[in-house]
Amino acid sequence: MNSGSNGNCYYVGNEHDAVLIDAGISCRETEKRMQRLALTMQKVRAIFVSHEHSDHIRGIAQLAKKYQLPVFGTPSTLQQARLSPNLFPIYPLRAYEPIQIGELSITAFPKFHDAIDPHSFMITYQDTNVGVFTDIGAPCEHLIHHFRQCHAVFLEANYDEQLLERGSYPSFLKHRIRGGKGHLSNQQALDLFKAHKPSYMSHLLLSHLSRDNNSPQLAIDLFMPHRETTEIMVASRFEETPVFTICAPSTTYATDVTDLEAYSLPAA
Repeated sequence: MNSGSNGNCYYVGNEHDAVLIDAGISCRETEKRMQRLALTMQKVRAIFVSHEHSDHIRGIAQLAKKYQLPVFGTPSTLQQARLSPNLFPIYPLRAYEPIQIGELSITAFPKFHDAIDPHSFMITYQDTNVGVFTDIGAPCEHLIHHFRQCHAVFLEANYDEQLLERGSYPSFLKHRIRGGKGHLSNQQALDLFKAHKPSYMSHLLLSHLSRDNNSPQLAIDLFMPHRETTEIMVASRFEETPVFTICAPSTTYATDVTDLEAYSLPAA
C-alpha cells in the first residue's frame, strides 16, 4: 500500500483472506488504495506490527478498531506503540513462533534497527514464502536465513551512499541511517541479493526508498544487471504498488498465498 518514511503498509493475501504487515498510513488512505487495486478490507484478518515507529503504526488504531482486527506484535513493541486492548484484540508474538491465520503461517524474526524490539516477517503457505524485510540496519544471520527461502520479498534499499554523504542531512542523522541500526543502503541490499538470492525468487520489491537520498531509477539500475530471472520493481512511497501473484515453481495453481477459510488466534 505504501513504502517509505511517510508510511509503511504491506498486504499479502489471496482471493479469500489477507494480512497487513504494519499500517503506517491512515485508515481512509488504506481503504482508497485497496479499492483501486480491487482489494477489500473485509478480507484482511490481522495486522502484524514490525516495530513502534510512527511510519509503521500511524493507522493501526483506527483501522483495527473499525474492522475489529487482531493486532500482533512483541510485548515490548505493543507497549511502546501504546495500542489499547480495550479497542481491539491484541496478541503477543515471539521470534520463530509461527502464528497461523487459516493455512497462512506468519513467522517473525529479530532484526537490527533502532527500536525497542524490531522484527521482520515471513509469510508462508506450503512451499511459497513471501518476506517483508525493511528497516534493517545491517544484514544478520536471521535475515540471510529467511532471504534464502523467499519466492518474493520486500527488501529495503533505503539510500545511495554517495547521495547520503553529499546530502543536507545533519551528521547525527547520517550516522543513524548508516550506523548499523538504521537502514540498508542500495549496495548492502544488492550484496545480499547477489550472495543469497535463491534461483526460484520470482519478485524483488525494493522498499523504503529515501525521498532525499535515493531514487527509484538509481536503485533499479543497480539491480538490473544481476536480476537473472527475478522481476525487480520499486514499492512506491507515493502510491499503491500493483498486486503480484506469487507461487512456488512446484505448484500447479496461481495464488498470492493460498485459499484460506478461517483463522485461529493464540491465547491473549
